[in-house]
Formats: sequence, C-alpha cells, structure tokens
Amino acid sequence: MMNLQTWIQTELPEISLKSADSVLNLTAEGATIPFIARYRKEATGGLDEVQIQKVIDAKESFDTITHRQTFILGEIEKQGKLTDELKTKILSTFQPNLLEDLYLPYKVKKKSKATLAKEAGLLPLADWIWDCGHGLAKPEPGQSLELWAFTFRNEEKGFVDAEKCIQGATDILVERLSERADLRARVRDRVFREGTLKAAKAAKAKPNSKYEMYFKYQEPLTALLKSEASHRYLAIRRGWMEEELTIGIAGPAGEVDPFETELPAIFEAEAVTDKESPGTEVLLKAARIAFKAHVLPAIENEAHKKLKEIADETAIDVFAQNVKKLLLASPFGPKAVLGVDPGIRTGCKVAVVSDSGKFVGDTVLHLQTDDGKSKAKEFLGTVLKMGDIKAIAVGNGTAGRETEAFVRQTVKETGVDVPVVMVSEAGASVYSASEVAREEFPDLDLTIRGAISIARRLQDPLAELVKVEPKSIGVGQYQHDVSPNALKKSLELVVDTCVNSVGVNLNTASKYLLSRVSGIGPGLAQAIVEYRGANGLFKSRAGLLEVPRFSAKTYEQAAGFLRIPESDDPLDNTGVHPERYSDLTEAAAKLGKSVKELMGSDGVRAIRDAKDLAKGLLDKLGEFTFEDVLKELEKPGRDPRDAFVPFAFRDDIFAVKDLQPAMICPGIVTNVTNFGAFVDIGVHQDGLVHISQISNTYVKDPRDVVSPGDRVTVKVLEVNLEKNQISLTMKTGEKTEGASRRGRGKDGKQAEGGGGKRSRRPKKEDRPAAPLTVKNPTLSFKESADGKATVISSPNRAANERQDRQDRGAGASLARSDRPRGRPGDRDDRGPRPDRGAPREHREEMKHNPFAGLAGLKGSLKR
Repeated sequence: MMNLQTWIQTELPEISLKSADSVLNLTAEGATIPFIARYRKEATGGLDEVQIQKVIDAKESFDTITHRQTFILGEIEKQGKLTDELKTKILSTFQPNLLEDLYLPYKVKKKSKATLAKEAGLLPLADWIWDCGHGLAKPEPGQSLELWAFTFRNEEKGFVDAEKCIQGATDILVERLSERADLRARVRDRVFREGTLKAAKAAKAKPNSKYEMYFKYQEPLTALLKSEASHRYLAIRRGWMEEELTIGIAGPAGEVDPFETELPAIFEAEAVTDKESPGTEVLLKAARIAFKAHVLPAIENEAHKKLKEIADETAIDVFAQNVKKLLLASPFGPKAVLGVDPGIRTGCKVAVVSDSGKFVGDTVLHLQTDDGKSKAKEFLGTVLKMGDIKAIAVGNGTAGRETEAFVRQTVKETGVDVPVVMVSEAGASVYSASEVAREEFPDLDLTIRGAISIARRLQDPLAELVKVEPKSIGVGQYQHDVSPNALKKSLELVVDTCVNSVGVNLNTASKYLLSRVSGIGPGLAQAIVEYRGANGLFKSRAGLLEVPRFSAKTYEQAAGFLRIPESDDPLDNTGVHPERYSDLTEAAAKLGKSVKELMGSDGVRAIRDAKDLAKGLLDKLGEFTFEDVLKELEKPGRDPRDAFVPFAFRDDIFAVKDLQPAMICPGIVTNVTNFGAFVDIGVHQDGLVHISQISNTYVKDPRDVVSPGDRVTVKVLEVNLEKNQISLTMKTGEKTEGASRRGRGKDGKQAEGGGGKRSRRPKKEDRPAAPLTVKNPTLSFKESADGKATVISSPNRAANERQDRQDRGAGASLARSDRPRGRPGDRDDRGPRPDRGAPREHREEMKHNPFAGLAGLKGSLKR
C-alpha cells in the first residue's frame, strides 16, 4: 500500500518531503497559499505559490483515489466476492484507469445483453463453451453445441431456439473477455506506445477551412502527449467538434495496421486454446467483438482523455502566465486620465477620472464628419490646456487605431506633452455590464462605464482588472476548450498571487482589490470599506483588529500584504510582517537608531556591517526571511512592477490592407502559445510570430523569450487578405523596445531578437508629491432639452470625498490581448460586445454637444 508521503514523492519528485509536509500542516491550520509562500519560506524551503498549489493538489488526488478504493472494496464485499488477493491488488493500485479495470467485472451494470442472457439461465452454457475451449471440459459423445444449446431455451426471456441461446452465451463471453484487466492493460500499452492520431477532411468541411492543414494529418500519440504539441491536439479536437474533421486512432504507419491484426490475435489466443472444441468459432467471434467493440474504443477514449488532460494543463498554464503578465503590467500611476472608448455609429465615449480613479465627467465625440472632428479637436484642446489631464487612454477595439491617430494628432497640434496610450479593452465590455460596474455606477450607461474602466486600466491595471473574471481577459491558448473548473482554479491563484505580491494600500483600495488579499475575501473586504468610511483612514495595521469579524488569525494572514503610507510606524508601509516588528525594533536599538533610520540602503548596510547583529537576526529569522526583510527595508513601499513607458504604433498603417512584406513595425505581444506569439501592430488583427521566427537561435518554448505586454519590433513576412492573417518575424536585427524585463528569458538573460535597456523606476522625488485635487469628483455632465449644459453634483461632498479615497482604483494593460488569432486551427472567440447593445434611451442621452458641462469640468479639475 502507498501512503500519502510516498504518493507525493512519486508525483512531485522535485519537492522535498519535509517541504510538502510543512505545506500540508500549514494549510490544515488555515494558512493561505500567498501567506505560506511569502512568510513561511523557512518551513517550505522557499516554495512558490505554484509549487505549494501542486502539493495541495497532490493530496487531493491521493484522497480521491483512496476514497475510490474504499468504495470499490465495499461494493465488492457486498457481493461476497472480495478475496484477499483482490483486496491487495485494489489497495496497491493508484492509477485510476487500472483501478477501474479491477472493479469492472463487479460493477453493477445497466441491463446489457450479457445481463439478460445470465437472467435467462445461459451462464452454464457460456461456461461450458469456455471450458471446452480451454481443455477444461469435454463434450459427451454426440453432444454438439447446437443440441446442448437447445436445452437452455427460455421462451419467456426471448431465447426461443438454439441460435438465440448461442448468441446469448456469446454475449456473456464477450463481457468476460472485455472485462479482463490483463487484456485491457496490454491493449492500453500498445495504443499509448504505438498509436497514431489520424485526422481527415469531414463531409461538412467548409471552403478555405481553418483546419485545412489537418485534412490529411497523422501524428504519433507519444508526440502529441508532450506539452509542446498539445495545441495541435486541441485544434484537431475543435475541428472534429465543429464537424470539419474526422479523427481516429490507428497503429503505426505501414501496409498493415497492427491494431487490426496483432491486437485481435491476443484476444483470440486468450479466448480459445483447444481449436478442436465445439465452441471454437463462438469463442473467436466473442474475442473479436470484445476487442473491436468494447476494449479498443474504451482505450481510445482513455487516450483522448489523457491527451485532453495534458492539453488542458498546458493551455491553462499558458493562460495563467499570460494573465499574470497583464495583471502586473506597468501602472501609469495616480494621475488624472481621460479615457476614450472608440465607436463609429454612436461616437467615442469619453470619461475623465481623477488621480484616485474617481469618475469626474463624460461626453461623446463624433469623428465621422468634419464638423464633429472640429468640435472634438476644440474640446480636447481646451481640456488638455487646463493642465490637469496627464494622459489619454484610448481603447483598442473597433476604430481604436483611427481614434488614437486623431487624438495623437490633436495633442501634437495643441502642443501639450501628454502621452496617448492604446489600452486593451479585453474584458471591458464584460466589466461594464457586470454587477460590479452597476454597483459602482448605477446611473451611467454601459459605454461610459467602459470608458472609465479604460482610463483606470492605464492608471493601475491590477486594481481594475481584478474586477473582471480572469478568463474574460482572453489571453489564452484555446481557453474556451479547456476544463472551466480547472481554468478558474488556476486563474484565481494567479490573481491572488499578483495582488499579494504587489501589496494593497489599506486606505485607498476598493473592496474588490481587498477581497483578493490573503485571508480576507469579499465579506471582510466589505466590512473594511464600511469601517473605513465610518471611522476614517487606518492609522496602523493593528487597527484592522477593530474591524468586525476581523480575527487574529485573519490578521496574521493578511497584515503583511496591506500597506499604510500614513502610519506612524514606517514598517506598516512595507512587506515586513508585524510578527517581525519586535526583532527589527530590537536591532535598531542595538544600533542606536530608530526603525525609520533602518530604512534605505544606508540602514541595510548598517545591519549587514554589524556582523554579530546580522548573524543574530539571520539565526532568528532564517535565511529566506532575513533577506526578504532587508529587501523591504532597502526599498520601503516598493512596487515590483516595471516603470511605465509610453508606446506608439506606426502612424501610417491602420488596417491589414496597409501592410506590405518587409515592413518594420513596433508591436505589443498580446498572447503567447506553444507555437508562437501573437503581436498587435495596430491594424485590428494580431499577427503571428511563429516559434521558428522568434529568434535566430533555437527556441523550445516561446515563453522563454516573450510574454504578453512585451514591446517588440517585428517585420512583416506575409499578408493573407483572404484569411485576414499576418505572418511576422522578430529576426529583424532590431532590439525590443520598452520596459524592463521585456524579451528576457526565464533565466533573465537577453534573448536574441528582443531586449532593450532596463528602464528605471522613477525615484521618489520624481513622482507626484501629492494626488491631484478634484474638488467635486462626482460631477456629471448632461445636455438639457434646450441644449444647455447641466452640471449635476452630489449634495454630500464629505461622503463623496471619503468614497473617492476608498475607491482608488485601477488601470490598464497596454497589451491588446483579446485576439488570439492567426493560423488555421486558431479561432477568434470574442463575442459581440454587450455594451453595443445598450438600451437605446441610454445611448440617446449620450448624444450631446461635447462642450456640454465643459465649464463644470474645468471648475472641478481646477478647484
């Protein structure tokens, strides 16, 4: 029998048993994965969140199998058929398919042909045929199969003659052979070791099908079972589900398929050893049926299930890594932003948000006529000259590039130094129609909510994207084909990991962001926001214990991930856990310094230079925690995300038809798969850089070189207007542009074809000294019946200002990641944007003069 420790060592050989035991013990005590990964490194040996999750998953798998073993033993024992040998086999079998093979002969089945034959009393006939075929019995003189079978007639059960009885006995023998665990194991071994997946064109295949490359396709299962090939299986599977492909599993290529000859022969050899017996033909027939109609299809299904499991795991891993990159995209920071949600028929929706992400005002710009463009230019110029708008965020959806070009030209003509940034709309429509958006902005149209989200995404991608279900971000590899539950579980961990790695400002975070903090959840997040609203800003981490239902255990799990810049204790604005405060206070006293004086490189140097003190801290904290604490002291309040660097597409291309081979284009990686990377070059269709075109050197995994959000320089190889496909290469000799860590491999080394100098995060003195003051952040601008501007403001200014502090939010990913398109087998799965179907009365409210409320906007930003 295998115990849990042996199981974990078998499943996770790279993780020590001591580390795994620590993870399971901490989890049993109620510790969260982020807490264990960050503050219990000494116990786990420094395992990260993914490794910790693997340990937890391994235990769950072990528990599932042992529970199944217990159930099977109980069921067989009820039948009185449990032997010591069978019990030992069951308890020593930990492969689910082999375990089910052992259970199969005893499994209670629905009414089958074999069951009906047994109920009619034909089991003795089947046993006689079997025994004769194996030399265990001899027919009496003159006893033929037909005569003996005739004696088993049962007209009431439908077995009216010898032929029917022989057929019933055959059904029993088919079941007996098909349930043999040893025979199933031999077929399974051959299929998985030698099988080939074959795909062919189906009758319903469409002209110019995206699955054309699979119309005459075959690949060994051993190759497809590797993670790097999993995308091909998912593409073939999708083609089969869409009835454009037929698929099957056959033996290795050759003139004769061994699965049609050798495997049936194995069953025939087991079915009969005495070829002179009267039931030889019956036994051979039963053997062929058992193999072809029962065992082979079952093993083929197992193969497809295994292929799907591996493909799901790989696709989910790709999706999770891509989402993580987007969530950790560079934030523009707490500065006022004008967000633009491009539109053609209903115009471009514009929303202004304050430095804290608070909605200030909105309007609509119509760019389809010269008059509309003229008014839009005048409006933008006037707003920008106020001086408080620090950036313009333009959504990358329909008409996004054209809108961006117009806005960029207007900014240039205005002479104001304000960056215009394309922002991914991935998931924006999902957010704008969500309960979260309705709760935040109950009186606003869906499209305005989208513009607000676009602006906030630029300010802080993480804080805004946590409001959207992760799968809606749409940066995966066949994410719509994988297990929804497994995908959700993986992405939830990614979001939690990102939020906790960055840290959350306790006094400004929304409840959605707070709910992702270790140990908190939605209920406590709401309680924190309500307590903050009623009692004012938190002065220290310890103040959390005053929040209703906030227990000491929750405080232990959450406190280290929450930041309070306003606290009198400087450690409250670091990732140092409160359980280490006393150690640092003691160390500071020994150095004759305050804790505040330990902050910065000089303070850390003082600790390291005091050898005895440093050794004492090291012994007390442990190596991992000691180094983590010093990193936090060296850069208190540090943000692990890269510094923001503006990006711009070429200004002479807007559609696929504008592209020509050999064009050099700046782009942003939107999606990375096993077969390459998709890059947005600003033409409303992402181009594919195949894995062979990523670097001049061999690339095993594209994710070793590029990630979503990376800025790259690509060259156009080919443009297929009919299929709307773009082939790109990164073998241009140009370097990658943009932020730090762009184009770096997993080892941190610069990958050929990418790169760029690491950008410097602004020093503290370079950042805004104080947030932009917006005196009335709740202004909304509408046009009355007479065409005059109406300024609507909240009567409860104090409450609004408190809410402004509480709702500080989020921003945007620069990557356009909602379009994993490109080559055959890859589908654009985005549905229509729900905000385009907004109620007509809402849209009509938006059709006002862009200057309606401008005076109110100006006053709001200036007062």
